[in-house]
Amino acid sequence: MIKVSVYRSDLTEIDHVFTDEEGRYVVAVAADETVTVRFDTHHSLTNAADWQPSLVANVVTSDSTALDRCLLPAGQDFGAASNMDALNGYVIAAAVGEGEEYAATAVKRLSMLKQPSLVLQGLQNRLLAHFSELT
Repeated sequence: MIKVSVYRSDLTEIDHVFTDEEGRYVVAVAADETVTVRFDTHHSLTNAADWQPSLVANVVTSDSTALDRCLLPAGQDFGAASNMDALNGYVIAAAVGEGEEYAATAVKRLSMLKQPSLVLQGLQNRLLAHFSELT
């Protein structure tokens, strides 16, 4: 039940779907379109706060573009790249206007990330402030 959202370059949502019990999903998008794909928990799930989001930007679609992602468990650290990926998931969530319901789990999950640099810590703090204002 991971929410998979697909956006155009102007961040308008093309579609969103939820993965099935095996983690599979299908989204119909026109071929040769460049899209951004966000993987995230839905705020209504009982374990929504247990996983960090993930983002894949600049995907050129085809008849069978496959995107496999493993979400970072909240409170765990798999290195700088995974933590940056999670931050990017929150950046797009903020940019597309995820609201109060999303913000509550975002604050909890963001608080558990450990960033390796002052620049990334600054971005994390700004995202925390943004989502905290919505709660």
